[in-house]
Amino acid sequence: MSAGDQPAETPDEPAAPAPRKWRDRHAVAARNVGWAVTALSLLLVCFALLMPTSADKFTPGVFLRIPVEAVLGAAVLIVLPRRPRIVVAILSGAILGVLTVLNLLDVGFNMFLGRGFNVVLDWVLFDDAQSYLKDTMGNGGAIGAVIAVVVLVLIVLVVMTLAVLRVSNVMTRNRDAASRLTLVVGTAWVTCAALGLQLSGPGIAARTTVARVEDRVNRVQATLKDEAAFAKEAKKDAFGGTPGDQLLTDLRGKDVMIAFIESYGRSAIEDEATAAGVDATLTAKNEALTKAGYSAKSGWLTSATYGGSSWLGHSTFLSGLWINNQNRYRTVTAGEHLTLTGAFQRTGAWRTVGVMPGVQKNWPEGKFYGLDNVYDSRELGYEGPKFSWSTMPDQYALSAFERLEHGKKRDKPLMSEIILTSSHQPWAPIPKMIPWDQVGDGSVYEGIEKAGKDPADVFYDSKKVKEEYGKSIQYSVNSLIDYVVKYGSKNTVLVFLGDHQPLASVSGSNASRDVPVSIVAHDKSVLDKIDDWGWTDGIKPDKSAPVWRMDSFRDRFLTAYGSTPAKR
Repeated sequence: MSAGDQPAETPDEPAAPAPRKWRDRHAVAARNVGWAVTALSLLLVCFALLMPTSADKFTPGVFLRIPVEAVLGAAVLIVLPRRPRIVVAILSGAILGVLTVLNLLDVGFNMFLGRGFNVVLDWVLFDDAQSYLKDTMGNGGAIGAVIAVVVLVLIVLVVMTLAVLRVSNVMTRNRDAASRLTLVVGTAWVTCAALGLQLSGPGIAARTTVARVEDRVNRVQATLKDEAAFAKEAKKDAFGGTPGDQLLTDLRGKDVMIAFIESYGRSAIEDEATAAGVDATLTAKNEALTKAGYSAKSGWLTSATYGGSSWLGHSTFLSGLWINNQNRYRTVTAGEHLTLTGAFQRTGAWRTVGVMPGVQKNWPEGKFYGLDNVYDSRELGYEGPKFSWSTMPDQYALSAFERLEHGKKRDKPLMSEIILTSSHQPWAPIPKMIPWDQVGDGSVYEGIEKAGKDPADVFYDSKKVKEEYGKSIQYSVNSLIDYVVKYGSKNTVLVFLGDHQPLASVSGSNASRDVPVSIVAHDKSVLDKIDDWGWTDGIKPDKSAPVWRMDSFRDRFLTAYGSTPAKR
């Protein structure tokens, strides 16, 4: 036989048997796994359609309802031909995945900021969130968290798409049974809706996703309308045209400090988990002020923000406009609306400065606020460690203010805006008060920071986080009042307040947005000007003290201290 010849096949030789599939070898197990996957897919779809947007509303009763979207979706998928059905199932799953991600964002925003996620305005906050993670978890931890979030979003999108596709395929293979079940469930939904039946809360007949989509669309439309309306509102200003010589005439010659204490909310004073320590500190510091010849009056302001976005509270307080979102903030800071600090600058009678330890990059808003000079974290000379998000302890920031500005000889009094950041979440580690002459360049804080608590051990413990939050407020109040007692004079006037309440895990899910505000002065006549405000004597406001919206303070303050509204 030549090399090119091939041997003839033997026709009687049996072919090798094809390997049996796993399904064939384990038919019962495969059927059980298939039903389990189908049931899990159905549960995932129903969970996504019914999930609430607040963590405190995740109760069993919320999920024991009939989502109308599932009934309508099943009816459509049953009657569609194969190819259109697959396309519709994939698109529906992807959309449901996106809605689930948005719902999860709502849960997070409600937990931290006391409001839902705004799909128009809130994307810019992710940059701040990433910076916060970097400050609290380190660069590696922040990168890991970002990667985890991206992976989670992709998993949600893919799993939800596969779940809808799985349910669709099963219904098609069992079309008659699926049609009957859809009809029965649809009839039950109509009956429950007509009778208003409910278990322990929401009605059994649910249209959660439809209502939520409608709400998001309405919020987008409202946001876009608000932008134009607020631009017009910001141009109206009762004191915008007032000449400098008619502004703040009753405070001439006074050194005025406006200090914001991060997250200093009403809960710090009234929540039983923090009240004892904070109230004791306020009482002790009030006695120290009295002994040094100072008097004080206090009330409440309702902040435009909650749990974070401090700059919204700062701008609301200083501009006299209700700035409760980033779009309003951009609009007002790009304009020329008169701020409280700007009013001092316009008079020409004060040097105006800002002490901003939380600012770590260029801050063009300083011009809008009317500040002659801004000292940010890079210009305060701090050589010590960061305390989580806070770049430096409050006592150091105030010590640097004394060294750079307040303690120097000047030809005019000083108006200062000071942001105190040591009470910023995650409230660990917390600095400690040290003798003022030992503050130096901040290197002394190395040991204090290392001896402090780990943020991860505090922030996620519901009891510890409240305790440490209260301690951080005590530290900030101690720093500020001790500074005034030590370095203040007969011409010192201090206005200090919180910018917003702490997040819901500390203040409570139903907490108000109220923050304390106090005016401290050595000259009693300064407080006489606000006798008609009805505020409480001392630096702790009474529960019954007046509560004003934060945007009303600017005009009340300007009016009380001799400012004349511009003639129209």
